[in-house]
Amino acid sequence: MAATKLITMHQNKGLSVMESIANRIKYASNDLKTEDGQYISSYECDIKTATQEFDFSKKEYLRITGRKIKGDILAYQIRQSFKPGEVTPEEANAIGYETAMRFTKGNHAFLVATHTDKAHIHNHIIYNSTTLDCTHKFKDFFLVGIALQRLSDEICLEHGLSVIKPRPYAERVKRTEFPWKKTKRATVCEDIDMALSRNPRSFAELLAFLGEIGYEVKPGVHTAIRGKDQKRFVRFRSLGPGYTEEDLVKIIAGEMQQDENSSKWKTKEAWRKGTAPVYKKRDFDLLVDIEEKLKQGKGPGYERWAKIFNLKQISQALLFLQENNVRDYETLAQKADASSKFFNDLAGQIKSYEKRLSEIAEMRKHIYGFAKTKEIYEGYKKSGYSKKYFEKYREDITIHKAAKEAFSKYPKGKILKMKDLNAEYSEVLSEKRKLYQDYQQAKKDMKDYLIAKKNIDAILGDELKKYQQRENEAPTK
Repeated sequence: MAATKLITMHQNKGLSVMESIANRIKYASNDLKTEDGQYISSYECDIKTATQEFDFSKKEYLRITGRKIKGDILAYQIRQSFKPGEVTPEEANAIGYETAMRFTKGNHAFLVATHTDKAHIHNHIIYNSTTLDCTHKFKDFFLVGIALQRLSDEICLEHGLSVIKPRPYAERVKRTEFPWKKTKRATVCEDIDMALSRNPRSFAELLAFLGEIGYEVKPGVHTAIRGKDQKRFVRFRSLGPGYTEEDLVKIIAGEMQQDENSSKWKTKEAWRKGTAPVYKKRDFDLLVDIEEKLKQGKGPGYERWAKIFNLKQISQALLFLQENNVRDYETLAQKADASSKFFNDLAGQIKSYEKRLSEIAEMRKHIYGFAKTKEIYEGYKKSGYSKKYFEKYREDITIHKAAKEAFSKYPKGKILKMKDLNAEYSEVLSEKRKLYQDYQQAKKDMKDYLIAKKNIDAILGDELKKYQQRENEAPTK
């Protein structure tokens, strides 16, 4: 079974024709997705020079016909996704090649890249909109998507695969709401939350934590960051309340707290209504040390405000303890210790996941670097480790040596394949994000109990001082 979709590819704003084509081909032929280019095939073009060939055909078409079309379609992409476990990558690539050949009737150059990085194997088929003789363009026709799907189904049947059975309109499931695809900004906010979970001591340390997981920081009047898969930098101030630089500084300092429902903001509805992410001050906070503030020069007005503020905080803390069925000091102390222990345990687990993610990322980098520089290193060996050859290919040889050194730390035969590492990385990242939801709640509970306990300790301490003062002032018999 294969689901197909036809996508038009136009010139991107701010990019040339060649750059626009190169971006699409680069993504389709990604070594990590095609297992080092093993599952890429092409027709009337070479994968290494396809960008130049496509671009040359556009210029030749303009020279021959003199026609320059506004909003011209540079190429078309067919996405062909197969049912998990039904085909092998080799068979999927062969089906994609046959689909492209029969759909274009052999009149257009194309390449087929089979991606294996997802649970479902899928093809990215990119074919040039200009014909091979550079005199015509591919002409869309009415219901072209349905024709493509039928052709794909026919080829799947010929290869013994299942097909998607069309159902009458009345029998189809109607959706009134569509699932919202998580945006890159939502992912950035999640990663900021994870960095905050490591309790940075300053905004600079928060940026350092983000740098460890692959973010690039651009300082300036408005600090911005960019992840591995992002093309542009994102300013903190554009991420919404709670993620601006000013709010993050306050959160780190303990002046602001994330609302317990803030994780719900990552939905289209919440973002459209502007209800997320919401950071607010804690319902109750630490008591103000009035005596200390008066020593620092605060006046009677501040003293009156501080007394009212402390009364409110005590009332809110007692209400919190009542809601959580804490009736005595011993229970409060136990809950404060238990919440701290639970929070620290979760933090330890998250750090272990982060360590494994770093190890996998490092190993993937070495495996890719090793494969990419293997031929150059073989040439270096054949040259008798020539200094001249080394200077010419210093960077590649250094990458290869670093990869070999990393591999030497693992027992023979224990290094996982790239596909297995990708699967493990996704699994560990998923587990870490699940754990992070509990971590956020545990962090809030711990802070609530610790602040409540500290306020109660302050009240008991004041009462003890007053009692001792009365004892000292009492007349002796």
